Amino acid sequence: MGVTGAGKSTLARAVSERLGMPYHEMDALYFTGPDWATDDKLTETVARITAEPRWIVDSLGYPEVRDLLWDRADTVLWLDYGKRVVMPRVLRRSLRRTVTRESLFGGNRETWAGWLSKEHPARWAWSQHAGRRREIEHRTRDPRFAPLDTLRFPRPRDTAAWLASV
Repeated sequence: MGVTGAGKSTLARAVSERLGMPYHEMDALYFTGPDWATDDKLTETVARITAEPRWIVDSLGYPEVRDLLWDRADTVLWLDYGKRVVMPRVLRRSLRRTVTRESLFGGNRETWAGWLSKEHPARWAWSQHAGRRREIEHRTRDPRFAPLDTLRFPRPRDTAAWLASV
């Protein structure tokens, strides 16, 4: 988990491959149709996935499934990167997606007009960075989630070193 643009999906895919565990991209579960339509059965879908003995999800989780994910997880990998790391990543990613018209979740695409929206990933990453970090910090200290093994990576090189050891 981490803020938008930290590299959660990239890390989740790599861990999934190394450990042979099924990986589930939370945004793909959430956004299932055109015009960024959301899945009204997200809770049931996530409950089914997390009922399995082994799974990886690349997100803190949307509010409606956040506690479910945290209750059923055994390990949390936290990419706790500052804006100096995250913002160039999210800007490059969004620019690439916009230019190439890359198909995303539910067949949606990032557009030039979308850059003006407060919901655009770059604007979202900037505005939500501090709040998301506080929320993750709070959750990692919440007694309900004390059994979770939380690995916090403050720098990409720390994450890369840990991944190399897996």
